[in-house]
Amino acid sequence: MERFKKVYTQGALDVVEVWVDTETGVNYLYHRNGNTGGLTVLLDKDGKPVVTSNT
Repeated sequence: MERFKKVYTQGALDVVEVWVDTETGVNYLYHRNGNTGGLTVLLDKDGKPVVTSNT
């Protein structure tokens, strides 16, 4: 089983994706534009990590 699972993607050159860690359930936001990209924990309105159960 893969540790990370892509659950959302949008765009071709300007890409936004949401990845879920299948061990912890923590969601990550990935953004790529051309040769540049970044990954960060996806936070809820209270500043806590978004956690998905049953991944």
